[in-house]
Amino acid sequence: MLSIGGITEGVVIDHIKAGGAMKIYNYLEMDKWDTQVAIIKNATSQKMGRKDIIKVEGSIDVDLDMLGVLDPNITFNIIKNNEIVEKRHVRMPEEVVNILQCVNPRCITSVEQELPHIFRLADKDKMTYRCIYCEQKYKEKNL
Repeated sequence: MLSIGGITEGVVIDHIKAGGAMKIYNYLEMDKWDTQVAIIKNATSQKMGRKDIIKVEGSIDVDLDMLGVLDPNITFNIIKNNEIVEKRHVRMPEEVVNILQCVNPRCITSVEQELPHIFRLADKDKMTYRCIYCEQKYKEKNL
């Protein structure tokens, strides 16, 4: 059995859908961080069957709304002195600004570069967001 040690001070991003850790790693540009990062893929989970986990040594500033867009089941655990001092559950935000980008070439955001990319949650069950300007549906591969 693989054993990854605990962290003294830092963050654990847990309950990531199996296979989703690298998407979060890349989106947050963790390769540019000057801190230790451990990615555990396909860990056994009683609740989910399989899950991914990201452990980060040291404090980080992460937009929890962004994590909620990527995977609304994530838990964000803050670790101090080898113990979880705070556990946050992310949620799918009703509106996101400059997290997703509209891919519709006729959207006003394609012409007016300074406009913020704003998406609203259209269907929570299907995890669907739509651009407020042109109604383009967000597709996960657009991230």
